[in-house]
Amino acid sequence: MSSALLLIDIQNDYFSGGKMELVHAEEAGIQAGNLLKAARIKKIPVIHIQHLSTRPDASFFIPGTAGSEIYKQVCPQTGESIVQKNYPNSFRDTNLGKILTDAGIDHLIIAGMMTQMCVDATVRAAADLGYRCTLASDACATRDLNWDGNIIPAAEVQGAFLAALSGLYARVIPVSEILNQISSPV
Repeated sequence: MSSALLLIDIQNDYFSGGKMELVHAEEAGIQAGNLLKAARIKKIPVIHIQHLSTRPDASFFIPGTAGSEIYKQVCPQTGESIVQKNYPNSFRDTNLGKILTDAGIDHLIIAGMMTQMCVDATVRAAADLGYRCTLASDACATRDLNWDGNIIPAAEVQGAFLAALSGLYARVIPVSEILNQISSPV
C-alpha cells in the first residue's frame, strides 16, 4: 500500500481574522501540522489542496489575497504538490487523480477544512474512485450552519459528517492513532 497525505483547504480565511473563520480551526491546524511533520519524516508524499474562488459573488478565498494562502502551520515545502481547485471536490477539473496515479498511491490520509463541504466531497469522490481513505477526525474543522431558521452548532455538524463518512467512505480516527500507525515498523 502506498500512502499520501492530502491537506484540503487549510487556508488563512478559515482562521482567526479570516473571512470564513471556523470553530476550532487553530486546533485542527495544529493537528494537521503534526501529520505533515510525520509525513515528511517518513517520506510520505504530501499534496496540498488550495481552493481559489472564481464565482463573481465569492466572499473568501479570492485569488491573490492573503486569505487564500495556505496556513503557516502547513506551508508547502519544495517538492510537495499544490493542487488548485475551484470546486468542493478536489478531483473535479484538477490534476489530483493524475498525481496520485503517477505516484502509485492507493491510500489517502486526509485532513482539512470544511468538514461538511470540501472534506466530505473529496473523501466521497476518493472512495468512489477506489482509494482507501483515512480521515483525521481532529485535523478537520467546520462552522455553525443555519438550516430552515435553526442554528446547527459546529460540533453537531462535525459529528454528523464524520459519522456519515466513517465506515464505507473512510476510516475516521484521531491524529494520534494515525501517527502511531505511521511510526510503527512495517
